Amino acid sequence: MSSHGKASLNDVKKAPKRSELPAADVQNFRALLKDFLSARDSEGRVWADAKWGVYAFYDYDGEPIYVGQTNEQLRVRVQRHLTNQRTDAVAMRILDTFEVAEVEIWPLWEYQNIAPKRKDPECFVRALYHLNQCEYTVYLDAINNSKYKAILNEKIPPVSPRCILPPSLRKPLISERIRHEREHPDIRIARRAEAISRLAAVARERGEVSPGLRRALVVQAVRLTYLSAQRLAYVEGRREPEPTAIKVSELVGSVLEEVADTDDGQYAEDNEDDALSD
Repeated sequence: MSSHGKASLNDVKKAPKRSELPAADVQNFRALLKDFLSARDSEGRVWADAKWGVYAFYDYDGEPIYVGQTNEQLRVRVQRHLTNQRTDAVAMRILDTFEVAEVEIWPLWEYQNIAPKRKDPECFVRALYHLNQCEYTVYLDAINNSKYKAILNEKIPPVSPRCILPPSLRKPLISERIRHEREHPDIRIARRAEAISRLAAVARERGEVSPGLRRALVVQAVRLTYLSAQRLAYVEGRREPEPTAIKVSELVGSVLEEVADTDDGQYAEDNEDDALSD
């Protein structure tokens, strides 16, 4: 007997729009993302239309979790990350979009109409050097502002001198209602445990993964451990532990520069290729 109750999936008279298929919280997230990507600056430019720039993601505590750069377009790169289209960070299960609550972008408008590398390699290399400077500056700020002094980047940006950053736009990607539902510690603990399991499975199945992926696995475990300890302290009526109780630098080594692979330097080459082809 077919069901005709309110929960039936067969009551529709025509196929729904693809945008109507995601769950309500995902639809809300994507609506706020669309608003963010449509925001204009004081000169009327759409912030996310900048081809060159840097971006960062933050969790429910305002904790920085990921930093990246692009010379393709900020809109394109941010959407790839946050709508589960293929990017290295998502494909490798390093970045959990469920944990992203805010996004920030730093557009570099001066390179909007720069000639391709093949036409003006000298100008392109100068622009790329500045882009690397901006990314590394944002990355260092993220490390300094992180309670763990580490974030989830698999690849540490190229070491570059600090620079003055351009104006940025930062906005939330979840409503207060969704935040209230998602930020409950037990939900976040369960989700982080799942994220660690998925990331560990990638390492298990692929075997030959970068040291950066294994570093990200440790950082995820630290994030899970601290949130779980916070929850335990709350339940027992104790003061929450200090983040310094976990000395991340002793667990992962330096997070300020990439360690070259001792076999063939493949990971360092991968970083360079990504920077040039982004």
